[in-house]
Amino acid sequence: MVHGQASKSRAAVAALALGALGVVYGDIGTSPLYAFKESFGGKHGMAPTPENVLGVLSLVVWAMTFVVTFKYLTFVMRADNRGEGGILALMALVGQTETTRHGRRTLLVLGLFGAALLYGDGVITPAISVLGAVEGLTVAAPGLHWVVVPATVLILVLLFAFQKRGTATVGAVFGPVMLLWFACIAVIGVWNIWQDPSILRAFSPHYAIGFFVRNGPSGVFVLGGVVLVLTGAEALYADMGHFGRHPIRLAWFGVAMPALLLNYMGQGSLLLRDPTAMSNPFYRSVPGWALWPMVAIGTAAAIVASQALISGAYSLTNQAIQLGYSPRLAVRHTSSTEFGQIYIPAVNWAVAAGTVALVLGFGSADRLAAAYGIAVTGTMTITTLLFHRVARDRWRWSRWVTWPLSFSFLVVDFAFLSANAFKIEEGGWFPLVAAAVVFTLLSTWKKGRGAMAQQMAGASLPLDLFLPDLEKHPPYRIPGTAVFMTSNPEGTPGVLLHHLKHNKVLHERVLLVSILTEEVPFVPVAERLTVKNLGNGIHQIVGRYGFMETPNVPGLLASLPPFAIPGPRLENAAMETTYYLGRETLIPDGATPMARWRKRLFIVLARNSSPASAYFGLPPNRVVEMGAQVQF
Repeated sequence: MVHGQASKSRAAVAALALGALGVVYGDIGTSPLYAFKESFGGKHGMAPTPENVLGVLSLVVWAMTFVVTFKYLTFVMRADNRGEGGILALMALVGQTETTRHGRRTLLVLGLFGAALLYGDGVITPAISVLGAVEGLTVAAPGLHWVVVPATVLILVLLFAFQKRGTATVGAVFGPVMLLWFACIAVIGVWNIWQDPSILRAFSPHYAIGFFVRNGPSGVFVLGGVVLVLTGAEALYADMGHFGRHPIRLAWFGVAMPALLLNYMGQGSLLLRDPTAMSNPFYRSVPGWALWPMVAIGTAAAIVASQALISGAYSLTNQAIQLGYSPRLAVRHTSSTEFGQIYIPAVNWAVAAGTVALVLGFGSADRLAAAYGIAVTGTMTITTLLFHRVARDRWRWSRWVTWPLSFSFLVVDFAFLSANAFKIEEGGWFPLVAAAVVFTLLSTWKKGRGAMAQQMAGASLPLDLFLPDLEKHPPYRIPGTAVFMTSNPEGTPGVLLHHLKHNKVLHERVLLVSILTEEVPFVPVAERLTVKNLGNGIHQIVGRYGFMETPNVPGLLASLPPFAIPGPRLENAAMETTYYLGRETLIPDGATPMARWRKRLFIVLARNSSPASAYFGLPPNRVVEMGAQVQF
């Protein structure tokens, strides 16, 4: 029995590791398509001399070892928020620390900008991955160079159009596709290494050191290409909740890292034998008979890598909505069994437009690579700063451990960031502009919602004043249940006061429902609901959700324990239940201490946010909205 359980456990871990290959390692796994080429063929690329090939390859080996293996897999993945990772989860942890108010605010602003940079990464990854794969056509048939951009755009448009159907079907083949991809690039690497095994000398770090000694400050530029081998490092952390630490580490050490190292060594071996192959060392390293199949496999792997980043943009947006950084957007669940499989149309088509524009604007993976590194290195640096704060304040690590560790991370992060700073003019401006736009939207919404909540709280009537007055002057009661949604559990919902003022009646059963989001990914079912009897048939219900969850009010009310509220169960009285919502019209009159342009932006965002009825899953034919003007 114990043996059978152990076998099942190993099988489950193996299945999770296979899934991690597809979702977690899709981005970093397709880096061989363009990373090594950028180190030698880019504007700041080095001449492919034997010394430079060995030096750059040694940098690739040790960058992967230090950043992915040492930094992320060994340390950063320890900073989980109840099993979930990612920069927003790390921000939530920082928010719970004892850092000074000013210091915490600075770190949270940095974390928010890091999250904004990830959107730029989500736009660039599909473009560069698919472009890099399709460019194999120019090696197989040089006359087909004109097909690359149209074919890439077509593949991307089909990929984004498919999103509304959900990722369950594609997700089932993610792992096997990437396993095939890693197997192929490993075999190609071994085949090339066999022809010149001297390339294995690059495993010695003294070649990396010697590279900088020979080339001086100009050698730093090559780090702008080397960093492309690390493009999926943040995904290891962000997707930790989906697979767990052990399967992610198993997939890295067992498949991804060996295959990547073998392939990069194989590309280096090719350049030692034929320096002219730097035009496209990946596809030039493929035997002629395998070139067309490899283009097909590479394109499939690029689609998998793109899908992982697109799905990540949905998850990031859903977290931002729950944490109050984004207006409500239509979130569609595409699977009845997998909660994390969601589709957000607005995000999908915004990312699609940006991706297609990048392909048309840059036209090649080489030129697009300049735009890629800045987003990756910026996020890596911010992750280090947030990790340091969590290690010091939350875990209570000694400063003699934390400071040297964080300093070593920052030295490497800043080296890569500095190298990419020189590429801002060539395309690195795009992720910075995209991040600035997203950051402005997220911070404006957060600030505006806070200001609006203060305005509403100041104008609301406390419950402890409303309830006695209601008892002294009872209105006429009508049959049925009224559900009043309110963001402030302590105050009387404004829509309830308007309802009494205009209709002068109240239902026999009144539920004041508040939905609160906690700074944890998921809230246990046992802690989800709080019910309080306020008397006179009025009950206060508070539902708590994590930032990875989407609230559903009818489902929440249906989960109420029997006899928690007198009368028929709500699921059996759906046609006698009415949901009351407030719809505020904002007037920018200068009462709120915000810049006028921010107020106008906030008003635009508020007008275009998804209706509360749709967001909370309320039945449309049972909703009553009552308007009110709010001086903002």
